[in-house]
Amino acid sequence: MYQNKTFSVPCSPFPVPSIRVGIIGLGRIASLLQDDSLREKPCTHSGAIAANPECALVCGCDTDAERRRLFGERWGVDVYADAEVMLRTHKCALLIIATHPDSHLHYCKLAHHHHIPVVICEKPLANTLKDAKKIAALTRCGELKIIINHERRYSADYIKAKSVLDAGTLGALCSVKATLAMGRSRRLVDVLWHDGTHLVDAIQFLSGGTLKHKIHFGAPLKQNTGTAFFCAAILRPPQKNIACVIEIGAESDLLVFEIDMMLTRGRIRIGNGIFEIWQSAPCTYAEGFRSLIKIEDGWQGKTAYFSNMLSDAVACFRSESPPPQSSAEDALAVIRYLESVGGSGE
Repeated sequence: MYQNKTFSVPCSPFPVPSIRVGIIGLGRIASLLQDDSLREKPCTHSGAIAANPECALVCGCDTDAERRRLFGERWGVDVYADAEVMLRTHKCALLIIATHPDSHLHYCKLAHHHHIPVVICEKPLANTLKDAKKIAALTRCGELKIIINHERRYSADYIKAKSVLDAGTLGALCSVKATLAMGRSRRLVDVLWHDGTHLVDAIQFLSGGTLKHKIHFGAPLKQNTGTAFFCAAILRPPQKNIACVIEIGAESDLLVFEIDMMLTRGRIRIGNGIFEIWQSAPCTYAEGFRSLIKIEDGWQGKTAYFSNMLSDAVACFRSESPPPQSSAEDALAVIRYLESVGGSGE
């Protein structure tokens, strides 16, 4: 066990934090991305905990010695190489699982065994549908709540877009087009299972439906060149199904994450660096038609996605009634779609 006691705790007007938090997996999303100068802060689990007066980070675990050293020095907590030892030593009320998806089932079971009431688990829920079903089943007994880091459900811009869609001021949703690219070095299937989990969940969150795969054409998923297209239906009974096309590309060197929703009286575009709301107006270039005018362009202020996710975890800990805003069942629906499109994420 590595211990570091060099960090002092300043006086605070807030009450002593009552929710003890441990983290398994001490890499980018747990802590290291906090050094990215371009990202909205907090942008890591540790950063969100430090900013929340109700929570206290008490321990961390990783099999990598260097990550343990960096984490212990930065956050001033005990770090461990063995999660079982850590959880026996520290009584945590909230456990964050920030490891590779093939280990999520193991650590969710470990949390359940140690009677931890709330878990925040990184996406995807698992790397196979079989494991994802087992994780979701752990939550149905009512003793364990699992929040999945599908962060768009907690992001203020996506919440605003959903409220506009649900209000119906722009009419009914007609179709959805989505685009995802993560540079040229990754296989398409890896892009699909990495940020594609966010994309699929965001579509299902915004639309209130469930994606059903129809057709795949374009590049094979096992290669790292070309572009793959997936045609799907968004099932929203008893309403009519919505057509959806998802593009996963490996030709561009860009980072692209975008959802474009066409409505009967408007349009919403949202994604990385994008927030646009358009509404129908009389056409200025053809008589007898209507076109779109942009009424909102760009998101002002923070989206608070990490802070809101931790606040949801606190609410889940404080009350028996509210389900997580991003639940294991929501994440299971994502894995069902991903497997129907491109096999497992192994």
